[in-house]
Amino acid sequence: MSHLARAEIVVDLAALRHNVRVLSRLVGEDVAMMTVVKADAYGHGMVAAAGAAREAGSQWLGVATLEEALALRAAGDSGRVLCWLAVPGEDYAAGVAADVDLSAYSVAELDEIAAGVEAVGRPARVQLKVDTGLSRGGAARADWPAVFARARAGEEAGTWRVTGIWSHFSSSDEPEDPANDRQERVFRDALALADEVGLDPEVRHLANSAAAVLRPSARFDLVRCGIASYGLEPAPGLMPDLGLVPVMTARAALAMVKHVAPGDAVSYGRAWIAESETTLGLVPAGYGDGVLRSASNAAEVLVGGKRRPVRGRICMDQFVVDLGGDEPDPGEEVVLFGTGLDGGPTATDWAQASGTINYEIVTRIGGRMTRRHVDSGLDSGMGAGVGAP
Repeated sequence: MSHLARAEIVVDLAALRHNVRVLSRLVGEDVAMMTVVKADAYGHGMVAAAGAAREAGSQWLGVATLEEALALRAAGDSGRVLCWLAVPGEDYAAGVAADVDLSAYSVAELDEIAAGVEAVGRPARVQLKVDTGLSRGGAARADWPAVFARARAGEEAGTWRVTGIWSHFSSSDEPEDPANDRQERVFRDALALADEVGLDPEVRHLANSAAAVLRPSARFDLVRCGIASYGLEPAPGLMPDLGLVPVMTARAALAMVKHVAPGDAVSYGRAWIAESETTLGLVPAGYGDGVLRSASNAAEVLVGGKRRPVRGRICMDQFVVDLGGDEPDPGEEVVLFGTGLDGGPTATDWAQASGTINYEIVTRIGGRMTRRHVDSGLDSGMGAGVGAP
């Protein structure tokens, strides 16, 4: 068989393009698509993922930090990019010069952006984030009048153009939570107040992946699709079958196979003891590579077309799976998670086994694993081999 990397992440850019197009068709041509590529595109590789999203027609990219936005510019992206997380003293001049849409939560942030504009000598693009109930980033309701007034004064002075007003749901993955209705009402209040002071933003946006799919009333002018763009459900068990395909496959080469007898213990702390004779496989990846230790004795992998349970505690560099008496050759492929189309586990399966969410599975995997981008042709109607080498 062909040589496999010790442990690697395979990212199918065709699957990403497919997902972006599926989501864009769902929300309709009058709603712009922002593909969120923060946190190294949720572990998929920011520059490559951004390029695929653009190829699929995504008009906007979203990142958390200014450094991420500037990295996109350095890689050659010249389209609309919004960033939204800053601290006092940020080098807004660099963001203004790079034509990045900058988020502001406060009058103080707007003043700092104004200083950046003065340093660069060109106007900025600014979006105002309002807090509608998440109680995280964004202007508190009591501060809206002052923030909006400062924003409008900056427009009148030619310091910036207010290109957007936006907010973020707390519970869009729980569509029956009444907080969703409240937040949408509060957001509409913010838009009405902005209109009163003369702000006319290019885009108004509230919906993340779950809301983009499950709450049409919250789509407004633009939706921000993160995890769904990577083929994973933002609200597992509640999503319609859209045909999204997981973009990431995490796999390794089986390091060794051994027989164990009844009563033999596996891994640290003797947390699993064989009840009968079986065979075990050693997988050369561990929590040092982002394989969550909390999945010990709970997750499954795919070896030889069969799901194999993890036995014992996941270690820093390796973990053990039960092969049930089978004896595959060392070097055979072990799929930790992937598309699920072959019957194997997905990142969502690993999340459920670990007591977390699929976002954490894909953003934390990595460490010493290599990452390779492939193009399966899925979005050209050639779906076989998604995520394959």
